[in-house]
Amino acid sequence: MKLYISRFILGALFLFTQFISAQNLSKNQFKVKGNCEMCKTRIEGAAKKAGAKTAIYSIDLQTLTLETNNVSADEILKKVAEAGHDNEKFKAPDETYESLPGCCLYERDLQPKAAEAHEHHAKKDNEFYVRGNCASCKARIEKAAKGAGADSADWNAEKQTVTLNFNPSKTSSDQILKAIADAGHDNEKYKTSDANYNGLPGCCLYDRDFTFGEANPKVHYEEETKHEDHKDHSTPSDNDTHSKQEKNIDGVVVTGSKAATSLSKKEAGLVFNIDKKELLKAACCNLSESFETNATVDVSFSNAVTGTKQLKMLGLDQKYTSLTKEQLPEIRGLASAYGLNFIPGRWIESIQLTKGGSTVTNGYESITGQINTELLKNAKTPETSLNLFSDFNGRAEANITSVSPINDKWSQTFLLHGNGTFGNTDMNHDGFLDRPKGTQINAAYLLNYNDLEKSGFGSHFGINFIRDERTAGQTNFDKKLAQDKQPAYGVGIDISRFQVWNKTGYVFKGKPYQSIGWMNQYVYHQQDSFFGLRNYAGKQHTYYSNLIFESILGNTNHKYKAGASFLYDGYEENYLMDDIKRNEIVPGIFAEYTLTGLKYTLVAGTRVDFHNLAGTQFTPRVNFKYDFTPQTILRLSAGRGFRTANVFAESQQYFASNRTINILPNGGNIYGLKPEIAWNYGASLQQEFKLFGRKSTIIADFFRTDFQDQVLVDLDRSPQQLTFYNLEGKSFANSFQTQWDFTPFKNFDVRLAYKYYDVQADYIDGRREVPFMAKHRGFVNLAYSTNKNDKGGFWSFDTTLNWVGKQRLPDMSSNPTEFQLPAYSNSYAVLNAQISKNFNKKLRAYVGGENLTSYYQKNAIIDFKNPFGNYFDGGMVYAPIMKANFYVGLDVTF
Repeated sequence: MKLYISRFILGALFLFTQFISAQNLSKNQFKVKGNCEMCKTRIEGAAKKAGAKTAIYSIDLQTLTLETNNVSADEILKKVAEAGHDNEKFKAPDETYESLPGCCLYERDLQPKAAEAHEHHAKKDNEFYVRGNCASCKARIEKAAKGAGADSADWNAEKQTVTLNFNPSKTSSDQILKAIADAGHDNEKYKTSDANYNGLPGCCLYDRDFTFGEANPKVHYEEETKHEDHKDHSTPSDNDTHSKQEKNIDGVVVTGSKAATSLSKKEAGLVFNIDKKELLKAACCNLSESFETNATVDVSFSNAVTGTKQLKMLGLDQKYTSLTKEQLPEIRGLASAYGLNFIPGRWIESIQLTKGGSTVTNGYESITGQINTELLKNAKTPETSLNLFSDFNGRAEANITSVSPINDKWSQTFLLHGNGTFGNTDMNHDGFLDRPKGTQINAAYLLNYNDLEKSGFGSHFGINFIRDERTAGQTNFDKKLAQDKQPAYGVGIDISRFQVWNKTGYVFKGKPYQSIGWMNQYVYHQQDSFFGLRNYAGKQHTYYSNLIFESILGNTNHKYKAGASFLYDGYEENYLMDDIKRNEIVPGIFAEYTLTGLKYTLVAGTRVDFHNLAGTQFTPRVNFKYDFTPQTILRLSAGRGFRTANVFAESQQYFASNRTINILPNGGNIYGLKPEIAWNYGASLQQEFKLFGRKSTIIADFFRTDFQDQVLVDLDRSPQQLTFYNLEGKSFANSFQTQWDFTPFKNFDVRLAYKYYDVQADYIDGRREVPFMAKHRGFVNLAYSTNKNDKGGFWSFDTTLNWVGKQRLPDMSSNPTEFQLPAYSNSYAVLNAQISKNFNKKLRAYVGGENLTSYYQKNAIIDFKNPFGNYFDGGMVYAPIMKANFYVGLDVTF
């Protein structure tokens, strides 16, 4: 029944797609002459003023697509001609045509080549139309122009033009105008993204519909220099929580800000963009600590002996979220348990977090969403940074990052990370280390080639090596002694990891909408470990390849992607006396269609993968976005995902116990088990409004995940067993979250969130709540920064409170009373805070504290006095295992 309902819903969405497409095709199309984005704006504006319900002009096709109600197409086309554009029914008056800007003077007798005409005319003049409102816009536009190579730039608010002077051998008007668009300002050649536009300060939100050459109805340039309200003093450097543009105008410092974490209004899916500046609000030593100021992802300790952390999203474990780096598969397979520690926080340029079904072009494994990490690799000038970090319990880190352009096409990045934990931290005095001791060396080199504007080629190459060694267990454990000679319980984890990857793309000449890209990656991962008297070792060889072609159908309102992928996973595992080997070979093909209307975006895709062990798998996904207004956005999603469970690697948090592993085979080809298959459905509503005169956003979302098949990890069957088997019945996760972001006064940001989870599964002995998942969670983040002084210095203050409700704990009633857990844990709160001081643009110091409430799980290890006995268990962790911890750090940029 569940499968039929899923297919019905998905089928309905596809029918809806076809319905929208049919509606789109039923509109009337007419030939209209024009050259560029300025022409497009003028034509569409004239059509709408004449009464068109919708009007979409395609520069490439030289067509105007109309949807009308009570007005005729002839009336509309007549108004378009009066605005200066010849069409198939009316010719523009000569005087109107001649008054058009030079770049808009299309060929009146021959069919124009829009792109060539625009390029030809634009390069004749050094004045270009750029939209903006005020002096803050002026500062941002001129800084973006100079950053793209202009010798000088002067933006005029009244004319809505920027006058450029530049050396054509070093840059071009196209490059400069593109940089201005990237900074948030529409111009005659490029239109900025909705995310960039909406990230501008309120005073800078110009009218996007008025025709170039006409007066801007919102311009308030003179007011800008008189009123303090237009000064948005944000933090001033790359070490800040905002992206800042600055210029002195008549003695007034004008700045603009962009949120360090933003929800993309352009994407059909629910996508959060987390800037590297957001990561500076907390310690953020690695990826597992990168979400402390983010309410979407839950981070928790998974083991009291090894001190490892795991992510959870939409109420489900990390393994159901696709974790990628540079859009390539990253934390999966044997890296599942400790992979979050292998991406240092200072290496991260940005994170894209997608809730629910992600695009089919990135693979089939995403069920609850995708978290993609982009490494540092963009710099216009050489920049080298040093980060030093230490906490008060014996942990120290050092990071060196260097990003530098080699020439105008090549750039390179060197990344080096080292950390060590040397202290015997035992805050609950149970004789066990609260976190392992050891060291990590992590080095990467990135090489980038970008010649997209001339040859159309771009390429990115990366190589990474990691060596990580950890020792945990009892404080008197001596790793120099053999395991069978040890009087104390110890854990040793040695990991070596090597990966190399390349991404190469080509944009077709004269067709900026058409491109082809090819990604390749090889990963070798080796782990040698022991937990007391138990040994676990594994090797993984992974080769991944993904070829994607992107183009349009008729015009840019209809885009598509198609391609093929290949994945090879070779596993060798040894647990106790068992040797387990398997090879997974998965070729696949996929296609995705994007339909863009005036108020909606629909992305529908599907892929077919031919898994040698799991069989042929069909993976459809649909995302739909509808903008009721620019401030009110509805999103819907539905999709399928599948994965193969790595039961040993993904369950290492339970290895530090005396539970025996018991696999109940079900006829599958992976450990005798079938693959995991799930459907995910979601809906979200985003609402923006003004509060205290500033932008405020509320978003509410609901997601449901239904498993068609699942490998259940049963901790209740016996406290001395860890049992795996395939689902027979239902397993589901309901997730609801609401989040409110607002700024009550200047420089002070508030983020509030509440989450509700209902996660249940049919185990062998009946339906139960999945353990270690709180139904209720609360989140508060407060961030404040002072105004920048003359030297560029300022203070930043950040604090985050996480409240976690009670959680169901595994049934341990068959143990003696002193070794049992209650049915439910207590609720608790964790408070983190950080204060940082930017002395100037080059030097930053910070001090902070984690778990300042000092709440910790007192019984984190069951029967810790007898670790080789039947009742010892270090995997029953539901709360922090360390009390308050303080740290200090220093950032220096050269």
